[in-house]
Amino acid sequence: MEKSEKKPMRFSFRRRPKSVSVDRSEAHAADVSIGQYLEKLNYVSQEEAIKIDQELFSEYAYSVDQLMELAGLSVATAVAKSYPRGPMPKGGTVLVCCGPGNNGGDGLVCARHLKLFGYEPSVFYPKQSNKPLFQNLTKQCQEMEVPFLSFLPDSQLVSDSYNLVVDALFGFSFKPPVRPEFNDVMDKLKKVKIPVVSIDIPSGWDVETGGDADSLQPECLVSLTAPKRCSRNFKGRFHWLGGRFVPPALAAKYELNLPPYPGTDCCLLLTPPPS
Repeated sequence: MEKSEKKPMRFSFRRRPKSVSVDRSEAHAADVSIGQYLEKLNYVSQEEAIKIDQELFSEYAYSVDQLMELAGLSVATAVAKSYPRGPMPKGGTVLVCCGPGNNGGDGLVCARHLKLFGYEPSVFYPKQSNKPLFQNLTKQCQEMEVPFLSFLPDSQLVSDSYNLVVDALFGFSFKPPVRPEFNDVMDKLKKVKIPVVSIDIPSGWDVETGGDADSLQPECLVSLTAPKRCSRNFKGRFHWLGGRFVPPALAAKYELNLPPYPGTDCCLLLTPPPS
């Protein structure tokens, strides 16, 4: 038998004339007013927040560093949307104050992404963790030439040197009162004259009831996974929802009623844009 001559394969990159049906439900949902979703949005308790985190790690097989990376990116993106780098004076400087727990880890990730976004972040991390995850996050910032402060300057110097402060001290596992070693830090943050952006919980607030007149009052709050009950008392300009990683089944189980994120965004503004 004669061998048939093999013909070279040809690939066509021409668009097929057949029309393709595209599901536009998500895109349409993002265009709908956020107001109707806020009426049903579930503000979770501290206990619920802890259980949701535990299930993300166990049943849904997320790792801590995975969620921390997604959360920190959400915060950095919310910062960039609220306080654009373009018109920012002082060279785009941002001070990120990190606590010893996972909230502080979110802050370290946020600082790294802010650097990539063109800002000039500095980190104050007074009680550094010796866990490998946090040591790696610290090294990543250092390798990107993000400076670490050995002490927190007074409120006036912070206000003069930076455009805003990211509060990554305490998260949703916090229970008042503030530990003595952080009293000085909290006092200085309360007195700064520049915007403060709090990650998930304004530091010092009770997760269930919020803060009082003497508490830290951030201008921007980035709630992660789902807003906590205390955020009902937030009176600042920007309230964002971040952490676009909640599986639909988990959201349904806890009746979170989360609004749809627009497009491919990793954060969603819950408050109307200020005029």
